[in-house]
Amino acid sequence: MRILGLDPGSVCTGVGIIEEHAGRTRCLAFSTIRTREADFNQRLRIIFDEVQKLMQEYTPDRVAIERVFVNSNAESSLKLGHARGAAICAMVHAGVPISEYSPNAVKKALVGRGHADKTQVAHMVKILLQLEQKLPADAADALAVALCDQHHAQTALRMQVHG
Repeated sequence: MRILGLDPGSVCTGVGIIEEHAGRTRCLAFSTIRTREADFNQRLRIIFDEVQKLMQEYTPDRVAIERVFVNSNAESSLKLGHARGAAICAMVHAGVPISEYSPNAVKKALVGRGHADKTQVAHMVKILLQLEQKLPADAADALAVALCDQHHAQTALRMQVHG
C-alpha cells in the first residue's frame, strides 16, 4: 500500500509518500512544492502540475489531503481552498481514491490529542517512520496526513474482517 499525503498551501504545499510492505511502513519521499515567485494563477498551475508528476512517478494506491480550516482571514482561507482544489484536480485525474482529514483528526491519529502542536506531530512522524533527518514543517505535516490515512485504512480493514 502506497499513500501520497498532501498539506496544501498556496505558497508551500507539503508532500509525503509512505509505503507499507510486510507490516513495515517506510517513507519513500518527502518534499515541498514552492510557488512563491509566481502570480496566484500560476501558483495553482504549478501545484496541479507537480502533484500530477508525483502521481505518475509514485503511483500511489491512495491519496490523502488535509481539509481547509477557516481562519479569521477570509482571503487566506480562499487561497488555501484554491490550492487544495488544484491538488485535488490532479489527484482525481489519476483516478486514485482520495481521503480528507481535518488538522485535528491528523493530530489525534498521530499524537493522541487533536490540539497537539506542530513539533509534537513532526516528532511522531520521525519516530513512526524512523527518520533521522530534519523535516521541513510542510513535509512533516504531509507525512502525518499519509500516516493518518494509513491508520484509518487499517482500522476499516480490521472492522471488515471482524465485523
